Amino acid sequence: MPQVQSNGMTIEYEVRGEGEPLLLVMGLTGQLIDWPKEFVDLFVEAGYKVILFDNRDIGLSTQFNEKPPSRLKFVWSVIRRKEFGDANYTLTDMADDAAGLLDALNIQSAHVLGISMGGMISQELAIAHPERVRSMCSIMSNTGDRKNGIIGTSLLLKLARLRPPSRKKAVPYIEKLFGLISGPHVDPARVTEMAEASVARSFTPDGVARQTAAIAGSRDRTELLRSVTAPTLVIHGLLDQLVLPSGGIATANAVPGSRLLAFNDMGHDLPQPRMEEIRDAAVLNFGRAKAGAGSSS
Repeated sequence: MPQVQSNGMTIEYEVRGEGEPLLLVMGLTGQLIDWPKEFVDLFVEAGYKVILFDNRDIGLSTQFNEKPPSRLKFVWSVIRRKEFGDANYTLTDMADDAAGLLDALNIQSAHVLGISMGGMISQELAIAHPERVRSMCSIMSNTGDRKNGIIGTSLLLKLARLRPPSRKKAVPYIEKLFGLISGPHVDPARVTEMAEASVARSFTPDGVARQTAAIAGSRDRTELLRSVTAPTLVIHGLLDQLVLPSGGIATANAVPGSRLLAFNDMGHDLPQPRMEEIRDAAVLNFGRAKAGAGSSS
């Protein structure tokens, strides 16, 4: 896969399809290969140029060397609902990476769709680089206000007991993690296939810890989101315990004119039976963007 230099980072990316550009922004721990193929194909079939990439500190993009903050410090910051002060970088930096990727690809603006942490990065991109965002779709995410969209207490305790795995034990760890956060449509066989491919490509637990710290150490975007003019769709699963549904509601309330779509059978995942419906809702939101905004090559 190709790479570009962006914001001082080496960013691994892939482009599929032709048409209006659509930037997909992955969440915590996720690599570009972790996007479900059928989900990406739905947008390609709808006539979009889909851009996938590895965020910094994951996959084959730039890895940092700094020791990550301790899990105990992170859990304590979540419990206290306070900003985490030991992050190596923030979501704002990661949004700048995404803007730099568009620069490198000679894309003036794109539709942006992000899941979980990727939704947070998408929000930061729309705040700091509004001219780059034709429309925004924020899925299973939050505004960073530390009141809404926090992790459910029961799930937090379960995750705190999971010890970071060695590479040898990473696949069963991912299987257990998805079993805890996903909704009823999760397919264990597909999770195993994804986990095996991800671990074979890149295993960076310290990078995941630094990304986690970036989430905890980033600003509350609520007031800043009130300035976003890009047509915005917010999607959330009502069964989500990793980012409680209040996060989606808070996001929709913060962005003027946004639309909220909630699924009663969706956890913190992209359920296969809902993928086409999610694509259709996203494409409808793309259509709300001004015709002819930006350009692509």
